[in-house]
Amino acid sequence: MMLRSLLLIATCASSANAFVPAVPNAARTLASTPLQATALETSKVDDLIQANSATIKELSKIAPDFAEIDLLRFAMGFDSKKEAADSLREAIKYRSGNGKAVVEAAQKAYAEATAEGGWNNDVVRDSAPHASVINKFITEKNIISVSTKEGNLVYIIRASLIDDKKLMQAVSVKQMEEFFMYVKEVHNLVANDRSIKSGKLSQVIFANDIKGVRKPPDSDFSKALTESSNQYSKYYPYLAGPTMITNLPFVLQAFVGLIKPLFPKAVQDRLKFVRAPVLGGIKELTPIARDPATKKAFLDEIDKLLR
Repeated sequence: MMLRSLLLIATCASSANAFVPAVPNAARTLASTPLQATALETSKVDDLIQANSATIKELSKIAPDFAEIDLLRFAMGFDSKKEAADSLREAIKYRSGNGKAVVEAAQKAYAEATAEGGWNNDVVRDSAPHASVINKFITEKNIISVSTKEGNLVYIIRASLIDDKKLMQAVSVKQMEEFFMYVKEVHNLVANDRSIKSGKLSQVIFANDIKGVRKPPDSDFSKALTESSNQYSKYYPYLAGPTMITNLPFVLQAFVGLIKPLFPKAVQDRLKFVRAPVLGGIKELTPIARDPATKKAFLDEIDKLLR
């Protein structure tokens, strides 16, 4: 039962991320090897655009309104031009159809949150779909975000502190899925803006902390997570960086070699099972957001784990 719980959480949790606090890839062609976000030679946006210019030009004919940074991610996120083009068409359909309201809500919230030059997290949090209900369960105690000095985003989730059963008694699977897709759009807006301003490609690093997990997640919660996760790589390619499963119980560490092959190849390439003493040593995630010393210690730990 515990092994099943781990697999469900590790597969899905990277979708359930909070928003951004107030406060990266060898140039390659689409026909090259699968994405390996942990083994990058360059993250310079200009170099990556130049190396993928031919594919970006072709994709721009499909989506002339897409920003160059978005097209770059599609160019780098797939193993063939056909896959990239097909995914781009699906993204266009989503953004102009079923996902239009979610995308526009995220864009509006992002614009308001950054209007004064900083970051107003309350605006983004309160503007999320079904926020009046979901925000009672998703708080900085269980899901937070911080930024690395390189400009990447680190999203930390402690699944054991989310009362997903009560949450899913209050919302439908579709409503939960809309919330997660809103978060992804916010991720994309933040990462792209940072990439353009810094000149380095920004990605989202996930730290899924297993501390305290004793049971599988609610089945409806898993459905919403799984569906939004499936859409992540299609609609937001090359946004996700390394995914760390932290503080795996000792009794399960021997099974890592058996667990990892169960994930899709693209996930395996960026999946790491690691011990994170700083993260494991706090009862909830709030100190990472509120206490500068704890935040620094955590980011130092993440930096070491990613080497």
